[in-house]
Amino acid sequence: MSNSTLSREELAQLVAEDIAPGSFVNLGIGQPTKVSDYLRPEQRVTLHTENGMLGMGPAAVGDQIDEDLINAGKIPVTELPGASYFHHADSFAMMRGGHLDVCVLGAFQVSARGDLANWSTGAPDAIPAVGGAMDLAIGAKEVFVMMTLFTKDGTPKIVPECSYPLTGVGCVTRVYTDHGVFSITKDDDGGTTLSLRKPYGLSREEIAARLDVSLD
Repeated sequence: MSNSTLSREELAQLVAEDIAPGSFVNLGIGQPTKVSDYLRPEQRVTLHTENGMLGMGPAAVGDQIDEDLINAGKIPVTELPGASYFHHADSFAMMRGGHLDVCVLGAFQVSARGDLANWSTGAPDAIPAVGGAMDLAIGAKEVFVMMTLFTKDGTPKIVPECSYPLTGVGCVTRVYTDHGVFSITKDDDGGTTLSLRKPYGLSREEIAARLDVSLD
């Protein structure tokens, strides 16, 4: 066990390392956008943004900033050689048609069987923000989630059943958290197995004791 939890930058680096060479990838708004800073040229990963771009590069800084060149989160980005632009409807057709290998999303909750809740807490004053998350969650071949393992009050965010409105059912394959990376795999009998890579900040036993789910 590592004595310290993983930082957002370390999580983004882990996600980038786990993306297979040649993949087409969508990075969700917020924490997932950091992944682009750690992708290596030799991976040949093509980034898709739902507002209509393929071939997105890392975030733009300084003189690179072009206010007309932004990602879906309105963050200025760079373009790589061969980048292309297209209508919003075509972008969603790519997402819904199974053309993306991986999408990386944030989440409020993930269930042990891979259900995703990331667009609303259901609170009366909350502003729903589903965006294209439903299309990505169901359309991408793999769904990676980046989030903290616990809320500020210590409540687990990996749960037996999501209590927030669902974005997708059984769609999440990996969950990257400050306390380690979890894999959700389908069993031959139709069930799912939740497993944990090397723990950080807490022991495997401590994490298991704080989660109301079974760990392989």
